[in-house]
Amino acid sequence: MKRWSLLATLVATTASAHHGWSEYNADKPLTLAGTIAESGYMQPHGYVRLKTPEKTWLVVLAPPSRMENRGLPKSNLAVGTQATVVGYAHRSKADELRAERITIKDATTELR
Repeated sequence: MKRWSLLATLVATTASAHHGWSEYNADKPLTLAGTIAESGYMQPHGYVRLKTPEKTWLVVLAPPSRMENRGLPKSNLAVGTQATVVGYAHRSKADELRAERITIKDATTELR
C-alpha cells in the first residue's frame, strides 16, 4: 500500500510540473527567424533561445526522443545556427513560443 501511495504522489507531481498547451494562442501562428543563442535538449521538452531582430524568444520544442526520431539531432541546435520556427505565442509570457515546426539548413522538422 505504501508503494502505491508513493507512486501516485510521483505521478501527480510530474503531471503538475508539465504545462498545458492551452496557455499558447493557437489562433495566431507566428513565424520567427533568427539565430540560436542557447539550446537545451532535455525532458520534458527541448528549447532554444532564438535571437530575432526584435527580441530573444524562448522557443519550446518537442521532447528529445521525438526530435531524434524526426531527424533533428542535438547537434543541429548549436549556438550560432540560423533557424526559422513556426508556432504559437504564450498568452501571458511575451517572449515564449511553442514550436510546431523548425527549419534548420533547409530541413524542416515537424515537432507536434
